[in-house]
Amino acid sequence: MNYARPRWHLGERARAYAELMRLHRPIGVLLLLWPALWALWIAAHGVPDPYVLGAFLLGTVLMRSAGCVINDFADREFDGRVARTAKRPLATGVVSEREAARLFTALIAASGLLVLTLNRATLYLSFAAVALAVIYPFMKRYTYLPQVYLGAAFGWAVPMAFAAVTGGVPPLAWLMLTAVILWVLVYDTEYAMVDRADDLKIGIKSTAILFEDADRVIIGALQGLFILDLILIGRQSEMASPFYLSLAVASALFGYQQMLIYRREPARCFAAFMNNNWVGLAIFVGIVVSYWRYPPSM
Repeated sequence: MNYARPRWHLGERARAYAELMRLHRPIGVLLLLWPALWALWIAAHGVPDPYVLGAFLLGTVLMRSAGCVINDFADREFDGRVARTAKRPLATGVVSEREAARLFTALIAASGLLVLTLNRATLYLSFAAVALAVIYPFMKRYTYLPQVYLGAAFGWAVPMAFAAVTGGVPPLAWLMLTAVILWVLVYDTEYAMVDRADDLKIGIKSTAILFEDADRVIIGALQGLFILDLILIGRQSEMASPFYLSLAVASALFGYQQMLIYRREPARCFAAFMNNNWVGLAIFVGIVVSYWRYPPSM
């Protein structure tokens, strides 16, 4: 008798890996990319080196993909019990744990090779970036503040960008890192509000659970602190009026997000989270136009 032999379909595996890396959902790449672009433009006074810019663009995709893989690896026993994540490749068994581990290693290795082409200061900072990416997914088991760790992980591109451009990390970079942590606390709390009911059932911790009924007020306070931090950054980096106009746009978008999360409906909370892409874009446009219309005196 002839038995059909199972075939290994390259296209199917590639699609499964792409889904595990969330390449079909670019919002994570964008939210990680905006702070890196802010930092590159400010560190380079509006004229970033094309190679450094390209390295950070590619590095952002690689590191975000690696972060998604390790996150799903850490959550593989929980994702199947949450409606929004039940069909992820690791949760369904489409991708094995060994495959995920190999993919994560390959992505980190590719990121390492990329950072080796930059200066030594950036290389040293990259070790902390990898550590933050690995540690974050496990924080939701032990603390109600995993969003703080995510903010540090997403914001670490800021000191790396300054190091890549200037060879060092000035105080302005740490002020920007603080702003990014505040921003991530805003949008990832909105994101966690989507899964709050499921997370409570399975024992996952988040700021959305910690804040309880004060979630909207605390998000509003964090939004205000974020804008205040950016005003300080604008003053220290001598930004022109387009930058402050972009902060007004960002503030209006934050107001819209407050409207979306008012009833705490999961779909509208997710829409508020997604809206933060426009916040990041608005601020980036403000920085670019500020340097373009009013170049600094060198």
